[in-house]
Amino acid sequence: MKKDKTKKKKKQKSDYEKELQRLQVELSHLQAWIKAKGLKVIILFEGRDGAGKGGTIRAITERLSPRVFRVVALPAPSDREKTQNYMQRYMAHFPAAGEVVIFDRSWYNRAGVEHVMGFCTPEEHRRFLQLAPEIERYLVEGGIILIKLWLEVSAKEQRRRFEARINDPMRQWKLSPMDLPSLTRWYDYSRARDQMLKKTDTKHAPWHIVRSDKKKSARLNTIAHLLSAIKYKELPYKKVKLPARSTKGAYDDEASIARRRFVAEKY
Repeated sequence: MKKDKTKKKKKQKSDYEKELQRLQVELSHLQAWIKAKGLKVIILFEGRDGAGKGGTIRAITERLSPRVFRVVALPAPSDREKTQNYMQRYMAHFPAAGEVVIFDRSWYNRAGVEHVMGFCTPEEHRRFLQLAPEIERYLVEGGIILIKLWLEVSAKEQRRRFEARINDPMRQWKLSPMDLPSLTRWYDYSRARDQMLKKTDTKHAPWHIVRSDKKKSARLNTIAHLLSAIKYKELPYKKVKLPARSTKGAYDDEASIARRRFVAEKY
């Protein structure tokens, strides 16, 4: 029985990896199209702590150029940034032509953690929900493709993931000061989510919700959605022929560094 379960897990892993590879090939075609056509794309990833945003973003970007697909995960604002216009520090990272910027949490912090934890005033929260659709309309009309994704994790699965972080020394760094309050204030975050969706889910900048209890499915579904959200074509690939190495000025370049300090070959 145990053997059959192991085989099933291996098959599921193999199926996932095959489909992920296929989708990542399509992402590379999309990347070439965005660069060739000078498109400007912003992708927002929002969701509760432990929803799987980081792993999904890695699945999207691991085979792509960081010069085209840039990931932005801003820390808490500095004292200076706190005095700026709220959107100012996000706009500094907006894409130029031929770029995609992925925000791992975005200006919607104001609708979520800032509101729930009291880091902004009720008036600032209300004002944000009022202005966000107008700002996003301005961005879209200015030529930016804006994709907004909310990763939805269940209360049971969030707790399981937090417990896994506590017990795994390689993942303990993922536990932030905001994680535990996100457990105890689950329904406060739910109400904040509902209010955010009600006010900012618009025709010009709609929200799409990704069920993320199953991480692998969430990653594949998210990539498939991104590929469907941006119209693209596979561009012809010019075959490259490697040139012969010139022997002009040849010398024993291995011997010239033989006595330098090398890293010990332990593996």
